[in-house]
Amino acid sequence: MSVGPGIVPGMFSGLHAIDWASMHHAHGSAEEIPALLEAMRSPDADERSRALGDFYGSVHHQGGVYPSTAASLPFLLELVGDPATPDRHKIVALLISIAEAAVARYDIGYTDAGYAGAAVFLRSHADTFVDLAGDAACRVRQAAIPGLGLLVDDADRALNSLQDRSAREFCLAERLLVTRTTATLAERLPAIVPAATAWLAGLAVDPAGEPEFRLAALIHRARCTPDTISDDLVPAAIGLLREIADAAPPEQPWPEPPPVEPPAAGVPPFVAAAFEDLARADLRYSLTTDLLRTLHELLGPRVSQRTDLLVEQLSSPEPGVRLDAIRMTNDLLRSRRGDHSALIRLVATQVDASNLEVAAEAAALLESHPSIAAPAREALAALVAAHGPDVWATPRRHLRRVHQKAVMALARLGDGRALPSLLVALDSDVDAWLAVQVAGELPQAADQLVPRLSDRLRRADLSKKWPSNPQGLLSALAKLGDPATLPLITDTLAAAAAREKWDVAKPALAALRALGPAAAPALAEIRSLVTADDTWTRAEAVTTLWAIGGDRDEVMPLALALLETFALREAADVLGQIGPAAAVALPRLRTLLAADYEWNRVHAAAAIWDIAGEPEAPVVLDTLLQAWQENSVTGNHVAACLKRMGTAAAPALPQILAELARLETGEAFDGDPFRYIDTDEELLRELAGALRGV
Repeated sequence: MSVGPGIVPGMFSGLHAIDWASMHHAHGSAEEIPALLEAMRSPDADERSRALGDFYGSVHHQGGVYPSTAASLPFLLELVGDPATPDRHKIVALLISIAEAAVARYDIGYTDAGYAGAAVFLRSHADTFVDLAGDAACRVRQAAIPGLGLLVDDADRALNSLQDRSAREFCLAERLLVTRTTATLAERLPAIVPAATAWLAGLAVDPAGEPEFRLAALIHRARCTPDTISDDLVPAAIGLLREIADAAPPEQPWPEPPPVEPPAAGVPPFVAAAFEDLARADLRYSLTTDLLRTLHELLGPRVSQRTDLLVEQLSSPEPGVRLDAIRMTNDLLRSRRGDHSALIRLVATQVDASNLEVAAEAAALLESHPSIAAPAREALAALVAAHGPDVWATPRRHLRRVHQKAVMALARLGDGRALPSLLVALDSDVDAWLAVQVAGELPQAADQLVPRLSDRLRRADLSKKWPSNPQGLLSALAKLGDPATLPLITDTLAAAAAREKWDVAKPALAALRALGPAAAPALAEIRSLVTADDTWTRAEAVTTLWAIGGDRDEVMPLALALLETFALREAADVLGQIGPAAAVALPRLRTLLAADYEWNRVHAAAAIWDIAGEPEAPVVLDTLLQAWQENSVTGNHVAACLKRMGTAAAPALPQILAELARLETGEAFDGDPFRYIDTDEELLRELAGALRGV
């Protein structure tokens, strides 16, 4: 059989004898793996890059390790074992990525053939990684060093190899990897902890080492024994950060990126933006990025110490350090409760930083957390005013992002000073989809916003796959609540129903519901959807019919029928709103208290309370509190019901107090970044109300 370009005769012996077609990866048959492996040896750089990308995308998709992945390992090792293989360091990095995923699962008893097979095979070839960690090529060494912590079972040998690679003759990036890998080794093989911690402790105070290296040794020494972290750790880290800052060169402008271009044809703007955000999240801006993130993870609930550290990071003269600090501040805000106003104000000082990437990251954080961003209001308004509204549409990529995020943050605070820029967006159609997201937060400007939003909704072509964001427009109009929009919303609902565009029909129904009784002229159109083919649209229609029409005799049969579908939670909510007159639903609701899914139990219990009241208090409380313990995300719904129960919720007092005393934030319902803090703030308010009631 002939071999591909760049393949040495005799290489990949047995590759084509494997029945690859009988194996699978993330996207189906693994039959293309031989071609991918051969292409990784190609003399053509583009072909090698595509092959490696395809391997990551299918055979190692999102860190997955399949039997086909494990079967590829001997041939990947063969590639890195040949010094003539181009891009060896990239293949070594692929092997380490597979090792990290496989070992993590295997070491906790995961027996899947792919993960277990890969872990056992790679550990049986640990000597190869010891050799690669001493390779003549720097990039190969750097890629291989983590393997010493993951794969070598002889702890003393691994530590000796790591110590050999800590000499000053090796580059700083390589030696930083050595400290991290030493901690990984100590976590995996506890017998080496005393020797590893003693060595790292010595490196941390060695005046001959660079401050970045001493900082790495300090942090990874703490990783070895996380239960014994002392109060001296953060002050020592801050001292080293100041040494790094003192040695930093004067700040230099970062290169201006290419001008903003419209998304590729057929790609919705929100999809393009999501990919940009993903790419941005993977960037590392300084040598200390991963070190400081590790330190914050180690400190965990020590909020005051983490805040002290962030204050220092946000004061750095290096823009990359400050940019990383903003992201780490975001992690703290999303995970820990407390008064973070000082941090918010410090982040706000970054919105007019000379480095526009830093400024944009600061503005993006403030936009993400409107419920706690009030201390930044004036800084945001000053920046927006200094730019002028036309900057919303500037082709300068970073400046546009700074301005848009600042405007959106200001709008989420309900501040009318955001309006001029939003009008530029809606009138120019430049990133108007972003303006639509926040337009509903400015009801004081409804006279200017409603006509523009209505015009856009009127022009939305529902025949298209991605029709100009009618959902966002409907949501904004619902918040603005102008009864004059009733005919347009009703027409949109009818058009969506005719095309079975249920993803548009549901927000149209919600927008009608927001108008309340004023939407009565739309009842006929709403009634037409209570028998829609889509269950969730039927549920939305029934909910809207009750909110607008309020006809108990009409809605009760519809809600009872929905109680037998996947939309039973929505049905239970409507029945609860009907109240005692819905007593006929109690037998079915009681059966749902034994449902496997805790959300079904919570909605059923809340409806039972709203219908039957005091006599049902014991069973309702037992159901709510048990579900809350099982799934903390149910907390907001549980708390709202406890608040309605008043003194009957007294047995829940210990759980209410425990939640109010907890330092961690609650979880978001749906992963929306705006929900993490806002949902938690709402939870605390509801629990405070429940506490007053009992």
